[in-house]
Amino acid sequence: MEATEVVLPGVVEPSGLQLRTRELPPAGPGQALVTVEASGVSFAEQAMRRGRYPGQPKFPFVPGYDVVGIVHSVGADVDASLVGQRVAAMTKTGGWATHLVLPAGDLVAVPDGLDPGDAETLVVNGVTAWQMLHRTARVRPGQTILVHGANGGVGVTLAQLARLDGIRVIGTANRRHHDALRAFGVIPLDHQDPRLAERIRELAPGGVDAAFDNLGGVHLTRAWRLLAPGGALVCYSIAAHESGPMVPAFLVTLARLGLWNVLPNGKRASFYDLWSGRRDRAAFQSRTRKDLTTVLTLLAEGRITAQVAARVPLARIGEAMTLAEARAVPGKVVVVPA
Repeated sequence: MEATEVVLPGVVEPSGLQLRTRELPPAGPGQALVTVEASGVSFAEQAMRRGRYPGQPKFPFVPGYDVVGIVHSVGADVDASLVGQRVAAMTKTGGWATHLVLPAGDLVAVPDGLDPGDAETLVVNGVTAWQMLHRTARVRPGQTILVHGANGGVGVTLAQLARLDGIRVIGTANRRHHDALRAFGVIPLDHQDPRLAERIRELAPGGVDAAFDNLGGVHLTRAWRLLAPGGALVCYSIAAHESGPMVPAFLVTLARLGLWNVLPNGKRASFYDLWSGRRDRAAFQSRTRKDLTTVLTLLAEGRITAQVAARVPLARIGEAMTLAEARAVPGKVVVVPA
């Protein structure tokens, strides 16, 4: 089968992304060939474009962190009933394509009736938000959390999942996103307010029970100081927008978190890695399938909503990347084949 895909040739501007067409091999044993209906632009691809994502492949390569699509065909040792089913998968790379071959064990069924673009917004973002909230920070109903970048794909999802459990959410974002955040029950604050820390303390005098930070640097330090005794800080910054060498900055962040974690104040600090534990592939697949199924079910039931910032054709991937990096609209930019 012939597939069209996007190639990232090196550290380039969004306009430097390239399209190519190549012949895909048929699905082999344990594999499925998927016709992609939707992919998306996340922080990971933005970091990869700058050469700043830890462990990214050598240039050139095809980006695309997650996909939703229809199973076209399967290889040996794969249940033939998968053919024709809509599925979701985390790919890390390779998703910006019209077709791709994936391990069948990585596929998660998408509930009937869900729009593929809506479902796509909750693949990586949904798993990330669910695991940070419930597996890493272990936030309980009635507690208060701080979410930096609450207007982003992960932030919006995290806020919705938290509100389902009666968790109070303070979210930082540009003022233009505040009305949208209020609609989700979030208490919005201006991320550029010089008195931001003071305003958060006014809302949570005893400190927040958990803080989720995707910015790093001074924002991470401030979030740590705003924690209540026994609180949890979860960092998921991948140094996408910091200046200077990426590896030293990343290592400094990890060292800082490690130091904070041993201080005798009862607080916890951790770095969330979506791919942690992948060496035990069976356990990783089971955990991911369970968490993604939970989030997609909540979407199908109407208990949370998909935040699609825009739908952009694959052939205009440069526009999709530019729009996502501008953060002008809340939610996730979805890339569609047509």
